[in-house]
Amino acid sequence: MGRDKNSFIAAKRLDGEDRLLISHIGDMLSICEKSCTPRFSGFLSEGESALAEEFLSYMGIEGYELFGGYEGAMRCILCLYPEYMQPEHEDFPFRIIRFDGRGAGSLTHRDYLGSLMSLGIKRSQTGDILCGEDGAFAVLSPAAADMAVFGIQKIGRVGVKTRFADGEALSREDKFSEITATVASLRLDCIISAALKVSREKAAALIRSGSVSVNHGITESVSENVSEGSVLSVRGSGRFILSEIGGSTKKDRIHITIKKYL
Repeated sequence: MGRDKNSFIAAKRLDGEDRLLISHIGDMLSICEKSCTPRFSGFLSEGESALAEEFLSYMGIEGYELFGGYEGAMRCILCLYPEYMQPEHEDFPFRIIRFDGRGAGSLTHRDYLGSLMSLGIKRSQTGDILCGEDGAFAVLSPAAADMAVFGIQKIGRVGVKTRFADGEALSREDKFSEITATVASLRLDCIISAALKVSREKAAALIRSGSVSVNHGITESVSENVSEGSVLSVRGSGRFILSEIGGSTKKDRIHITIKKYL
């Protein structure tokens, strides 16, 4: 059997949104090859980006780039391009907007995202939202940026000024809370149990349901070992880093430190 999107979907047993994503990227590849022009996706989550890279590796494709407006962006646009060219970052279809004003620093990522969604903006049109003490930057598709700048003057009870901020230098300033625990082993169900402060049985159920990803790839293996520095995501509960694996207790339990993204 030749390598194409259908063989990859079958091999990975993909369904739902993952199947649609690979079908879409396969269509982008076909158009890129036929037209000899670059093709751009909407914004992809970390998990979607990881799946896209796995598919492109499977297909032997090297002409692609993921970029989300700045180095280290979590939500990125996929660009597929022909052999003879490589687009500049300025060619990626996004704009940067800025929210500021008195009280804007008290708003959370969820507040800003909720206001964008209330305008009918889709998640695929929304890149990273970087919150700070005096407001936030958001990376959006051009159409979504226009809607936000002309449509958002208030978020909750807080009045904000929304303006274009193309060319601003962006960087992440992640904040964390810290969780310390001891675990019986470094199995994924043990780590998720400690991160969420739930039983191992509940943690195992979340993993088997496909709600947990490790380093941006979904896994349903409760016994997978987790290494130091791994990024864990639990649908509906947030993102975590296993930041430190310490020594063992007298009962052979392992000291760990987990950081949760705020």
